[in-house]
Parts: sequence; structure tokens; C-alpha cells
Amino acid sequence: MQILLMEDDAVLSDILLDYIAESYSVDYAFNSEEVLTLLEKRKYDLFIFDINVTGKNGLELLEELRDYSDTTPTIFITAYTDTEYLKKAFALGAHDYIKKPFELEELGARIENTKRLFNIEPTKELTISDSISFCQETNEITKNGIKISLGNKDALLLSYFINNASRLLSSEELIQNIWNYDSTPSDATLRSHIRTLRDIIGKEKITTLRGSGYIYE
Repeated sequence: MQILLMEDDAVLSDILLDYIAESYSVDYAFNSEEVLTLLEKRKYDLFIFDINVTGKNGLELLEELRDYSDTTPTIFITAYTDTEYLKKAFALGAHDYIKKPFELEELGARIENTKRLFNIEPTKELTISDSISFCQETNEITKNGIKISLGNKDALLLSYFINNASRLLSSEELIQNIWNYDSTPSDATLRSHIRTLRDIIGKEKITTLRGSGYIYE
């Protein structure tokens, strides 16, 4: 399940990203402009938008997306307590609405409910090449009929690469999305994990752009 979070509160966004990333693949946008940039590169299963963000607000963004026939399920999070914004959100095509402050478990329950209502199922078996596939459920690569088990970080890293194919990924982005803040790895550790994946799936699958990051093709 691919989730796009838009939230301009730095502290709250860090908390939400950590929580959501425990169960799903999540990208982050600070404002509506960054959302539109991300949407040029990939499709998402769920939007989680704050209403009151810098620039174009979340309601205006959703109205624009719906005008372009984007029907992606959307959950709004907001500090507004009156019903005016709630009614407007649903009128524009939102599917759920959660008021701040809220428990993380409440957000998790709403994500799971949206997933159930829209029958959003993860793709467990991912094709890497004609002879290689990766099962996200078991963290196993099948290569020429032989199964190879991956460690948890290697599996999470491979999933992130596959889900962000053809996009330049910096070391900082990979670390932020794979590791917790209390266990941030060194660049050497990240390179070691990438080397492990290259040895299994082929060196040509992950290209290094020195000083910039990595691209999975």
C-alpha cells in the first residue's frame, strides 16, 4: 500500500512518518506543490492530507485532483474543530476526516478501514527480472528457481527500491524510510546492504550516482 502524506508541521510529520512506515510504504510532501511533483512520478493508494498547509490548502488541492479525475481515497487531518471544513471535505470527495489531536492507533484504524473499503491489497510477489522475483510477505527472493532469504533491512530496502523505480534516491531518504531515528546507520552500513542486494539481483539493477544517491531500474 503506497501512501502519500502531506503535513507541514515538522514534529508531527516525523511522528506520522515513523508510524505509517512501520506498516506501509509512505512518501512525504510539505505542501501541495510537492504533492503534485510526486504525483508526476508515481501513483498512490491513499492520500493523507492536512488541510491548513502553506500555500494551496489541502481542500483546494483535493478539488484540483478530483477535477483531473484522480479518485485516490483521501483522509484529511486537521486542527479545525467546526463542521464547516468537515462538510466541505466530504463534498470535495474526501473519504475520511480526523481531528487533531488524535492517537496514532486511531489513524491506523482509519487507514485499515479505507484499505478494506477500497479493497487495497499489497502486491506480495514482485518481478525483478525474467528469472528473479521477490516475495514481500516472506522476504524471499526466488532466483532461477532457488529461494534466497533476505534479512529484514535488506528486504525493506529492496521493497523501497522497487516501489520507487527509476527515481533518484538519496542516502538520506533511504535511511529515513528504512531505519528508525534511534538506530540511524552509517553510510558504510547502507552501502553494505546495497552491495548484498546487488550480489543477488545483479549489479546493474542499482546504479550509484556518486554524491547524489541511487537509482533502481
